[in-house]
Amino acid sequence: MAKIDLNNMDDTYFDVLKEIGNIGAGNATTALAQVLSMKIDMKVPKAELLEFSEVGEAMGGEDQVMAGIDLLIEGDVEGSIMFLLELNSAKVLVSKALGTPIHDGEFDEMETSTLMEMGNIITGAYLSSLSMLTNLKIISSPPAICVDMAGSILSVPAIQFGELGDKMLLIDTKFSDDVQLNGYFILVPTLESYEKILTSLGM
Repeated sequence: MAKIDLNNMDDTYFDVLKEIGNIGAGNATTALAQVLSMKIDMKVPKAELLEFSEVGEAMGGEDQVMAGIDLLIEGDVEGSIMFLLELNSAKVLVSKALGTPIHDGEFDEMETSTLMEMGNIITGAYLSSLSMLTNLKIISSPPAICVDMAGSILSVPAIQFGELGDKMLLIDTKFSDDVQLNGYFILVPTLESYEKILTSLGM
């Protein structure tokens, strides 16, 4: 079985993780397009393996307000996956889903529920592609949603999975129809799960 050191990851392993991220993000974009019944283009995602302390800055600063959807994952792969959207991108997504105008206020109950469902579909498609690529069983918890500063949202996985070598895989995804939306996937499997993923791919 592959032995993983997240602080000194072999380039070959990282390239495989990046490719999984690209495929997952592509599937998620396709799922979103189907739900919204519109064509959505996606730029090639940028994948980085970052320390927890670097992730907020990579998303535009820890004090930037974002909407985050967080799911715990279990089965053959354990850990968590988060999908974060810049606040304006989240508002655009909700307005498109509901067919309502964008507003400056906080999300109401219907909008929050819609955003959670969108996040669930997007992360579900990402995890589904990971499961199909690896033949590993992946079960996700119901989503939790939080609208807060990036630093606060990121403190949750940092506390839960901080023993993993202080690194997380950040997939920076930009997708658009008439408006560009900035989204981020953060995958935080346990070290054992990283090893299972890479072993299942013949690494």
